[in-house]
Amino acid sequence: MSPVKALVLTGFGLNCDLETSYALEKGGAVVERVHLNSLIERERTLADFQIFVVGGGFSWGDDHGAGVIMAMRLKHRMKEDILEFVGRGGIVIGICNGFQVLVNIGLLPGFEPSEMKRQVALINNDCGTFLDRWVHLVANTESPCVLSRGITGIDLPVRHGEGKFYTEPEVLQRLEAGHQVFLRYAAPGGKPARGEFPANPNGSIADIAGICDPTGRIAGLMPHPEAYNHWTNHPDWTLRKEECLRQGSAFPEEGSGIQLFRNAVEYFR
Repeated sequence: MSPVKALVLTGFGLNCDLETSYALEKGGAVVERVHLNSLIERERTLADFQIFVVGGGFSWGDDHGAGVIMAMRLKHRMKEDILEFVGRGGIVIGICNGFQVLVNIGLLPGFEPSEMKRQVALINNDCGTFLDRWVHLVANTESPCVLSRGITGIDLPVRHGEGKFYTEPEVLQRLEAGHQVFLRYAAPGGKPARGEFPANPNGSIADIAGICDPTGRIAGLMPHPEAYNHWTNHPDWTLRKEECLRQGSAFPEEGSGIQLFRNAVEYFR
């Protein structure tokens, strides 16, 4: 069986590439970290890969808005390459800053993919500050999203200042109708956050934490699955370990975030 190859983008302020590469490798992919300039100058090409990830960080310092400059570089220098990659069945994942990039490009929500039309936004958190905290998320089991297959709920950290998902009512209605919202912020126990802080950390409408395109192969999310790659990443790991010991059950070493990347790899198998 041929290996599934993943490209993790680097450069100009993206800073989660090592963790993302590690998570993809744990998920079964062969990973290469590639600088944006290498793609633009055609030193490397998306044609060599099945998975393309734009990870977290602060590309160009978010000076003109989170993900804006990176999005423009990709859109105006690599539009045809990206559309060809998506057209042949590739998976595109945007995490945090990468999610901001994908919505600015117009790959998400992707109702008409070739148009690359911007229809949603990720704006300043309602609390007015940068947030670094863990949140609980529920997955939409009816979503076509490749990443969330087999997942009903998951804890992940968020680290952002511009993470509030916003769009017009008609766009939201279309997202909901197509089950393109694949992750939502939730209260403990999985109850809807209903926009309330801290369960919904940024004020996203409809508690939206992640969306995909109609095919389920282009996905963006604000939480960081790569940051939950080991059981000790979770702030409650000591409590959870003790609970498992008392119940006589095994405590998994792997963090739950790996499953999203494994799902992407397994899609090609």
